[in-house]
Amino acid sequence: MSRILRGGRAISRAYPCFGWLLVFLFLVPFVPPWTETAEGGVEGISRRNVVVRVAEAAGPAVVNISTRVVSGGGTNPFYEFGGGTLFDEFFRDFFESPSRSYSSLGSGVIIRPDGTILTNEHVILRAERIKVTLLDGREFEGRLVGSDPESDLAVIRIAGRGPFPTIAMGTSRDLMIGETVIAIGNPFGLSHTVTAGVVSSLHRSFRSGDRVYRDFIQTDASINPGNSGGPLLNIMGELIGINTAIYRGAQGIGFAIPVDRVKRIVDDLIAYGEVHPAWIGIQIQELDPSLVEHFHYKGKGGVVVTRVVSGGPGRKGGLRRGDIIERVGGIEVSCMEDYYHAVRQFTSGDEIDFQVFRGGQRIRITLLGVDFPAAYGLRLARSVLGIEVAGIDDKMIRRYDLYVRSGVVVTSVDRSRILGRIGVQPGDVIRQVADQRIDDLDQFKRAMSVIEMSRSVLFQIQRGRWASYVTVDIWGG
Repeated sequence: MSRILRGGRAISRAYPCFGWLLVFLFLVPFVPPWTETAEGGVEGISRRNVVVRVAEAAGPAVVNISTRVVSGGGTNPFYEFGGGTLFDEFFRDFFESPSRSYSSLGSGVIIRPDGTILTNEHVILRAERIKVTLLDGREFEGRLVGSDPESDLAVIRIAGRGPFPTIAMGTSRDLMIGETVIAIGNPFGLSHTVTAGVVSSLHRSFRSGDRVYRDFIQTDASINPGNSGGPLLNIMGELIGINTAIYRGAQGIGFAIPVDRVKRIVDDLIAYGEVHPAWIGIQIQELDPSLVEHFHYKGKGGVVVTRVVSGGPGRKGGLRRGDIIERVGGIEVSCMEDYYHAVRQFTSGDEIDFQVFRGGQRIRITLLGVDFPAAYGLRLARSVLGIEVAGIDDKMIRRYDLYVRSGVVVTSVDRSRILGRIGVQPGDVIRQVADQRIDDLDQFKRAMSVIEMSRSVLFQIQRGRWASYVTVDIWGG
């Protein structure tokens, strides 16, 4: 102050009035020319912006999910048949390796006041125990209602004094690139972390491990491990996606499952504990140059129908052998994987639009997807896989000297078919098909629906004490 006063006296000698004015300004308390608001902002400029409001409104419905996971580990008796496109050395020790347990963290969002929570399937995968923690600190045991590995979605439920706070579902149909989005989750266990960004892109597909994810929302809102299962929200606070994955090695690239797809799957998970995919009742193959020439096809991509099951939805809807499918439900089909992906977007009871090329013309066909007929499963097992199976009872245990009571036992093998060619033999027990555990014959019949919906299928097959995993190319040989 003394320096200021000396400066003021120096200035006052040259400019008497200005010097005293300068001293006066330093002595008078500063009064800002604007008015602070109760929210800590300034009039006309609120710090409670849209991100703050969405976080405050949606935060209580976002939960922390921690699980205790027990993992185990198999010698592959099919190795001697190894190699080639029909045999993938995809196995692991199953009975000899010691089990271990570890904890896993993720997020979830309450979608119903009764405590129904939506999250990713991989968040609760192999969970022995599920603990759910709310924003207010309350902890609950979570009960698995249903899960779908294909879509990476799961529904769990907590029992407690409700109603619980929820987040309204919006739509992902009209998302815009550049639109502001907010992610809430528990990255690295840091509960209720809020990040904001924009929709970077739509309909993204990417590969993670051996799985291909399709039609995802891409966002630059920071998404890290622990965010999985948490909500992606629009500025209205509506759920538009379930945060699912981050792109390894990159920053600012996250992905979410579009909520419109989530809606179709969640209803099945709540009602049945599993997804009832739409069954079409056709078989397809890739177009090659000879087929393109044969059908005088002028388009790009597409798959050709090779078989239409009698009495199935495809036959009833008007699909014919030789039709070239170009679009399913508005999704462009350029290869078999595109077709499988498009059909998986629908569940039993949905009407599905097909655009097909037939006889030089493009026509539209609408058909009704239905549940896969279980009885048809055994026909597929016989005609495609080349095996006959039976449920496991005391008679089968004695006949084949079995070590397990769950699964189905192979009773006959056609060596010219897929499983016969890789060495499956009578007495082997099938315990898993794709992601579906097989405990009995009914589960095996339903699981056969995957035969018409996949290029390759994973099987877990037990021989004696040993169980092995093997992936077979269904339509490649």
